[in-house]
Parts: sequence; structure tokens; C-alpha cells
Amino acid sequence: HTQGWPLSEGANGGGFLYHQADNQVALGFVTWLNYENPNLSPFEEMQRWKQHPEIRKILEGGKRVSYGARAINDGGFQAVPKLYFPGGALIGCSAGFVNVPRIKGTHTAMKTGMMAAEAAYEAIVAERESDELTAYGTAYENSWVREELRVVRNVLPAVEKYGDFLGTIISGINMWAEHLKIKMPFTMKLHPDWSRLKRAEHCHPIVYPKPDGVISFDRLSSVFLSNTNHEEDQPVHLQLKDPSIPVDVNLPVFAGPSARYCPAGVYEFVEDEAGKPKFQINAQNCVHCKTCDIKDPSQNINWVVPEGGGGPNYPNM
Repeated sequence: HTQGWPLSEGANGGGFLYHQADNQVALGFVTWLNYENPNLSPFEEMQRWKQHPEIRKILEGGKRVSYGARAINDGGFQAVPKLYFPGGALIGCSAGFVNVPRIKGTHTAMKTGMMAAEAAYEAIVAERESDELTAYGTAYENSWVREELRVVRNVLPAVEKYGDFLGTIISGINMWAEHLKIKMPFTMKLHPDWSRLKRAEHCHPIVYPKPDGVISFDRLSSVFLSNTNHEEDQPVHLQLKDPSIPVDVNLPVFAGPSARYCPAGVYEFVEDEAGKPKFQINAQNCVHCKTCDIKDPSQNINWVVPEGGGGPNYPNM
């Protein structure tokens, strides 16, 4: 696991690399979506990360076989939503139960799934219907899942506020204190990721190197390996609340960040017949990462479930 590099000021994240069977390697780079510079591209940051000598020497001579992207719900303790609603419940990573410093979420996903199942079983046995699984919410409040998230609740906001070096030290002290049963008397606040983006005029440009086709690659050839497919005649599942905002607001104020934060090249700013900027959505490229729904600075993009079973088809991921 790595932390920080090549991300610069105002951005946090890190990478992972795991060895697998058949001489394969699974690797990825996580860019926290609370970054400030609208010129940043999470996809390009991963390409730069792969060029690090320690990563490159593992990849050299290999072949790229698959590609995908996904937003990780890692808000933790402060961001856990209401867990139940008529007809359903939020469990696992959909509710943000990831333990960020442990880089784990499978154990909490399993446990919350068990708690939701027990609550559903009780409701069925009691012949209840058309109500909510409140017992699941109560079970979470009294579970080790909540306590585990509470212990690490200040890790993400500390790194966000104080940066990788100092923030990590503060987080470590905080966790050790909690481990020793010294409860911290405060809970740091989280901020919506979209609200962290600064105006383009206040940020430096980022020039990314061209892909070499060996270790680093372009987005479109990567998306091809995700095997994503949507029927061309279906309604666009990336809906704009106000179609004028991308060109009238996001482009002049934030330099059109959707063209960079999307890891699949779904959003583009092109010229129309009159030579004016036009916002184009290539919905067929979407790999369902949902980054746009989270990071759009105007909160103007609404990701909805596409028609049919379209989307990425990841092999061995």
C-alpha cells in the first residue's frame, strides 16, 4: 500500500498492489474526491503512480488485461445515513461502513448484512408488512461495527485538514488513545466532496505526461477493457438537472472538471457548429463509478440506474 505520491497539495489518497495467481497483479490508485484543484485527473494520477520505479519494475513485461473504476463510500462514522426505508435497507459499503485506516470493509459488510437479515426475518415471522426494519438500525447502534467506525472517525477529516504527514500523525495518536480506552472528546466534521473544489483561477494547471502504451495508457483504450456496453437507443442515465450549468458555470468557473474527474471519458466539452462550447455526454462509456454524482461542483448530475443490464463487465476483478 502507498500513501500520497504523486498527489500534490490539496489532494490525498494512495495506491495498492496485490499479487495474484497465474502471475497476475491487481493494482489501483485511490484519489479522495475531496481534492481542491479542478485540473486534477484521478485516472492520470494513477498513470503517474504506475511509473514509480518500485511499481514499474513489477509491471514491466506484463500485459494490461482489465480496467475498472469505482467510487468508494468511505465517509465512515460521521456519514452513515439512515439505514432502512420501506422495502429495503442499506448494508455494507453502500452505507459507508469502510474502515479507512484498515483499508477494509468486507467484515463490516458481512456483519451489517447479517443484522439486516435478522431484522427482516423477525419482520416476516411477525407477519409485518409495509413498515421499516427499525430493528436493524437499533442493532447497528449497539454493534461492534459502530464502535469500530467511532474509533477511527477522525482519521479521514484529520488528513483532509492537516495533510498526509501531520494528519497521519494526529490520526495515529487519536487511534492509539481510543485503543487505550481514552475516548477523544471531539468528532471532526466532514465536508461534502463537491464543496471542496476551488475556482480554476486559484489553482495551478497540471500537465500530465503522455501515456507510453507500456506502463501508462489512455482512458478510451482502458474503458474498452472494461467491456462496458449500453444499448444506444436507451434514455441517457446521466441526467442533468439544468442543461445550461456545465457550459455557463462549470466550464468558466471550474474549467470543466467533469472532463477530468470521470475515469471513462463520458463527459466532453466540444465545439458546436457555431464554434461555441457544447457539453457532450458519452453515456455508453460509463463504468458506473458514480464519481460524477459525487464530485460535480454544482451538484447538477444525477446518476440513475440505466435501462436493462448495461454497464461494465469486469473479468477477473
